[in-house]
Amino acid sequence: MADRRSFLTGALAASLCPRVGWADAGSPAFLSAAQESDGRQMLVGLDAGGGERFRLPLPQRGHAAAAHPIRPEATAFARRPGTFALVIDCREGRINAVLDAPEGRHFYGHGAYSADGRYMYTAENDYDAARGVIGIWDTEAGYLRVGEFDSHGTGPHEIRLMPDGRSLVIANGGIETHPDSGRTKLNIPFMAPNLAYVSLEGTLLETVAPPEEWHMNSIRHLALGPGGTVAFAMQWQGPRDERPPLLGLHRPGTAPVWLDAPGEEHAAMQGYAGSVAISGDGAEVAISSPRGGRVQVFDIAAERFAGAIEAHDVCGLAPAEGGGFVATTGTGTVLGLQGLRPVWTVRQARSFDNHLVTVGVA
Repeated sequence: MADRRSFLTGALAASLCPRVGWADAGSPAFLSAAQESDGRQMLVGLDAGGGERFRLPLPQRGHAAAAHPIRPEATAFARRPGTFALVIDCREGRINAVLDAPEGRHFYGHGAYSADGRYMYTAENDYDAARGVIGIWDTEAGYLRVGEFDSHGTGPHEIRLMPDGRSLVIANGGIETHPDSGRTKLNIPFMAPNLAYVSLEGTLLETVAPPEEWHMNSIRHLALGPGGTVAFAMQWQGPRDERPPLLGLHRPGTAPVWLDAPGEEHAAMQGYAGSVAISGDGAEVAISSPRGGRVQVFDIAAERFAGAIEAHDVCGLAPAEGGGFVATTGTGTVLGLQGLRPVWTVRQARSFDNHLVTVGVA
């Protein structure tokens, strides 16, 4: 009886302890890697209006981060071909774990948590086999690596947890790389990108690929919208005088929709979409081009180009609350975009990296 009483007392005490959440880290809305004006690398937490909530040091340049869906904890990934990722307590500013890619692997700069936060999934390159791999890490066991499965493609870049909570969508860029060759792309003439839907156990559910004439259009980044809509941004690796679409929309079980802007507006993207986001109300999708210095916005229901906003070195994109977008630039500007124009601007003394990650989205 005493053991049972002690157990019940402990359980009651645990239930009364407040759960530590993102509010304890200043309630950031977004995370971004950034370089400070003195050259230091940071993970920065931003509020919905572009203000700083925290900044925490990184040992090297970061690419993107994954925000734990419950705890104020984020995994910051090194830029490809980085072999480390840091799990950071964003409330205390301490490193909770260091993830090292297995021998013969490197990370691709992106990861995703399961809906309950128990597991994290990482995009990896098995570079000697030119094979994409998704690593599985148990967050409750100190981010112990507990398994992996095939990405069903080459060069998996961004991965996202689908709304069903039971599957991932993987942007297999199709590009073979090897650390011995740095960031050189080794297979451009015969690259084969795809969008792969895979169960959390590794079973392939569906793949979508560009038409053969666009096989050099690398699928790189992803956004999710209502009803399971997946937006995917691409980067053209082919001849400069060819200009295939840089944005696709897909729902599992249907044919993809390819979107681009008309004429010179499409050409202004210079074949490069750096990030993609679907607005909070699900009405619009946007892609950014730091090379072209613009954000292009498309109407999802009408499947057409809506307009563009010019911003120097813009890349990071995330949905704004209610509708529109938030964007970050390599010159330290944070922009609130509504109705095809900036409605607020915050300037900071840092250079934001490519991606703006929404907190609370696995």
